[in-house]
Amino acid sequence: MAVIEVVLGDITKERVDAIVTAANESLLGGGGVDGAIHRAAGPRLADAGSAIAPCDPGDAKATPAFDLAAVTFVIHTVGPVWDGGAYGEADLLASCYCRCLEVADSLDVRSIAFPAIATGLYGYPVGPAARIARTTLAATPTKVDLIRLVAFDEETYDALSGRARR
Repeated sequence: MAVIEVVLGDITKERVDAIVTAANESLLGGGGVDGAIHRAAGPRLADAGSAIAPCDPGDAKATPAFDLAAVTFVIHTVGPVWDGGAYGEADLLASCYCRCLEVADSLDVRSIAFPAIATGLYGYPVGPAARIARTTLAATPTKVDLIRLVAFDEETYDALSGRARR
């Protein structure tokens, strides 16, 4: 069973086998965490993403990590755009986490870092997204030994940690 940790920090600084990026379907880079990962990995990441695109919401695909020196792979996953929650967003978000672990297992990844998928530009509410992340990762069988949830801010850290905001 994987150990699940929650940390506050910059996912591009993680020292793990793979980091997950909350991508768009083109895998060319974008804003938020995806833009930060693309900037840190260098322009070859967009070239590699373009070669395997598109990536459907709920799916995941891997590329080398290029200029991310402490990481071997970037796993790209496309989260759902929040539209009120009645359009399968929860299932798609859970699928993102499951598919990332499946891809990680296929690459023999032992440690992986996730952002809070879909909570930025895609507008998924942080609390419900964090619950889906925690429960899905805990319930998904994997060969990964360490799963690290990397929060960009205190609100996300509290949600991923299961702490209620007062």
